[in-house]
Amino acid sequence: METERLRIDAIRETDRQDYFENISHDRKVLETFVCRYAETIDDLDISGYVAREDMFAIRLKETGRLIGIILYFDATAESCEIGYGIGSQYWNRGYCTEAVAAFLAFLFREKGFQTVCASFFTGNDASRRVMEKCGMTWSRFSEKEFTYLGQERDLTYFAIERPSCIEPKQD
Repeated sequence: METERLRIDAIRETDRQDYFENISHDRKVLETFVCRYAETIDDLDISGYVAREDMFAIRLKETGRLIGIILYFDATAESCEIGYGIGSQYWNRGYCTEAVAAFLAFLFREKGFQTVCASFFTGNDASRRVMEKCGMTWSRFSEKEFTYLGQERDLTYFAIERPSCIEPKQD
């Protein structure tokens, strides 16, 4: 997948340093995106991510460097949930909105999903705005859904149905 400024593709072993810097060692990211913290790069093993077909790197086109990740999970024949995280040094530049919009089109067209949902820790207004800009609307609120970083966390869910203008790819 490509956008004006981004390329979304497979995670590679060579992304280890970028993944460390922008995801697993960035404490600001870990406040909003569920991931295991890595104190040093030696604490990080991304080999399990490389083979995954549901997890992708978000890269700057001009450099090819991984600045974030996006994935889908809990997939059924009709629906899935997405999650995304981007290094805090890249926040407030529209990269997440650009990546999520392209990813939604991919999931509707290439994967054939009818509905895609996403959640955010209640109070994370930046993630809520990304979802809204991509056409997602409020779906439900879940109080104390799980414990993360020692706190019981509330989640707010947004969802979007496949637009009629996007037909799934026919095999």
